[in-house]
Amino acid sequence: MLRWLTTKRVFVAVVFLGIFAMAAHSVGDPDVWWHLKTGELIAQTKSVPRTDSFSFTRAGYPWIAHEWLTELFIYGIYRVGGLGGLLVVFALIVSVAFFLVFLRSAPDPFSSGVIVLWGAWATAPIWGVRPQIISLLVTSLWLLLLERSEQNPRLLWWTLPLTVLWVNLHAGFALGLALLLLFLAGEFLEQASSYSQQNVARLRALAVTFLCDLLLVPLNPNGTKMYLYPLNTLRSKAMQNYIAEWASPNFHHAAYLPFLWLLLATVASLGWSRLRVRPRDIVVLMVSTFAALSAIRMIPFFVLIAVPILSRPMEIWARSEGHGLGRSSFGRSSFGGSSFDRPRQFAWRVPMRYANVLNLLILLSLAGFCGLHITRVIRHQPQAEDQRFPAGAVAYLLSHPTAGPLFNLYDWGGYLIWRLSPRARVFVDGRADLYGESLMLQFADTYDLKGNWQKTLQKWQIRTVLVLPDSALAVALRQTPGWEVRYSDSHAILLERSAPDAQKSR
Repeated sequence: MLRWLTTKRVFVAVVFLGIFAMAAHSVGDPDVWWHLKTGELIAQTKSVPRTDSFSFTRAGYPWIAHEWLTELFIYGIYRVGGLGGLLVVFALIVSVAFFLVFLRSAPDPFSSGVIVLWGAWATAPIWGVRPQIISLLVTSLWLLLLERSEQNPRLLWWTLPLTVLWVNLHAGFALGLALLLLFLAGEFLEQASSYSQQNVARLRALAVTFLCDLLLVPLNPNGTKMYLYPLNTLRSKAMQNYIAEWASPNFHHAAYLPFLWLLLATVASLGWSRLRVRPRDIVVLMVSTFAALSAIRMIPFFVLIAVPILSRPMEIWARSEGHGLGRSSFGRSSFGGSSFDRPRQFAWRVPMRYANVLNLLILLSLAGFCGLHITRVIRHQPQAEDQRFPAGAVAYLLSHPTAGPLFNLYDWGGYLIWRLSPRARVFVDGRADLYGESLMLQFADTYDLKGNWQKTLQKWQIRTVLVLPDSALAVALRQTPGWEVRYSDSHAILLERSAPDAQKSR
């Protein structure tokens, strides 16, 4: 057992335990709640919803629940392990996704491990219990299959069942099809300079795989609608204007600096390195860079492409500086046994037995830290929930049901769906593609008191408002005759309009 604990293996374990610990944080994504409710609905009805039943503003409207299988997965984990189980499972998914990136990186585990850790850090802003994390894992596996298929063309056929699975998990399946096209275009450019029968066969295999994957897209409850859904999402003004992740990253915020540094390091390595970068990799890197600079949620796409490219010149640099000590074939054949693992490489000549014991202590210490960290996060989950969502106001509504439609904060819509549906329906929630630009604009104007903001309250006959206490709408309604505060705490305020008869009696 101790012989297996070489320095290289322990280093890699430390890297991925670190990623796992970083990704294991409290469940706070606003959309996780309506995903849970949708999963519960699917489990109860044994069918995928086709129309909306969670809001009163879009009740009965067609709804494409493209993440239905992920939502069923999320609900199943919640039933077994609660929110603690969800955060552990999704942290594990993040770790596995980046382990696949590690397998695509340069053979030296030390330089590649550091670059992979850096790449994981750059994607931290999008981590959480959310379907996008499933797409991160599948995209990472997809890239591994595409690259390894050059040596083993049969691996391309694994994209077929993966497409059927992906199209039912998340609309990110379109990224897999896009990657196939980008690989096809990049390798076509390569063939232009070096024609061979092998290259022709490779292009033919990629083209046939793309067509087969494309034909499999309708194998989902929404059928052929999934062909256009990703494109409609990219063109949706409501998604772009009201969901922060569809905006470009703001590099004045510290959370996006790791991505900026990774981008600059990748560009610098391409300019300074003597390594020849394949045209295919340049094509994919250019597209992923544009995507990441256009939308925060596309940063992981860039990272999955850039990390393996950056790892190769970094490995050469580390060797030239004396930091990289031998190549490893981890993920390819054997990992370990290089001269680095023998005591003669250490100036202080620690016997191998004691070095392995030290490695074991390091590994156990970090594993213990991860366990304590996760335990603490799970223990503090209720407090995190109270701070981010109107838990107190919802408890009040459960004991004092409101009469009439409820106007709610956008980020709280999913939480209200989970806690109150079907007793009450929301005005809006995280499904911006369902509500459309017009209704999202109504919400924004009303919340910020722009234009004829009272018209929205009158049009939808709003009787109850649940928003932030210091919001412009809350301040205005407090001063408006006929509106009364029913509940208030430091996180939320619940205002209710008096019934017309009650107002007349006054």
